[in-house]
Formats: sequence, C-alpha cells, structure tokens
Amino acid sequence: MNVTIDNSADAPGRSPRRVATIVRATIQVLLALQIAIGGVLKLAGDPTMIDLFTDIGWGQWLRLFVGVCEVAGAIALLIPRLAALAAVALTALLAGAVITNVAIGANPAVPAVFGLIAAGLAISLRHRLPRLTRNH
Repeated sequence: MNVTIDNSADAPGRSPRRVATIVRATIQVLLALQIAIGGVLKLAGDPTMIDLFTDIGWGQWLRLFVGVCEVAGAIALLIPRLAALAAVALTALLAGAVITNVAIGANPAVPAVFGLIAAGLAISLRHRLPRLTRNH
C-alpha cells in the first residue's frame, strides 16, 4: 500500500513570506506607475492639472514641484534601498493632496486611496528605514 502526502503548500517558492513579498512588489510597481503618471501629467501641463493648481491658488510652480516629487518618489519606490523612505514621503505628499482637495472642494478619494496604499507599504518596509537614533 502506497501513501501519498500532499506537501504542495510547503513547496519551495510558495511560502507565505514569498507570497507576501510578491504581493508587496506588485503593489509597489502599480503604485509607482500610478504616481508617475500623475507626476508626468503635472509636468506636461495637462489642462486638468493646470485647472486644479489654479484652483489651489499658489501658482503653477507648485504643480511643477509636485510633479517632480511624484516622479522622483515613483522612481525611488522601485529602488530597494530607497523604497521605504519613498513610501513614507509619498504618504506625506498624498496626505497633503487629500487636505488640499478637501480645502478646494475637490474629491479626495483618489489621493486618499493611494495614500493608504503608500502608508501600508511604508509599514511593511519599515525594517528598511534608517535608524534615526543609535544606542551606544
């Protein structure tokens, strides 16, 4: 009599840690893509972005600054050494976008969702953040 034991759940490459790493990497790439698209639209002078930043009332320099920050953050999100710090910075940037959208009467849903995703990435990558204090 032969007994077969199914260990497929324990097969190499299928560990919960590996699955979590793949999911996190996929989220990083998709978030980076979405943030980069928004940054490029701002830098390219998309009429919707020009109107949005006109409504904000701080001038178009802010649109360009935010666009540069978004593109840089998206790129940094894809660089393993910078990903955690980029996720923190993008969380702050998107929190500012939520507050600004609420203040001007625009829908804050998109930056809120992306901000929550960035915050989740920052939490999951927190072990990669530089230590700000050192115990001697």
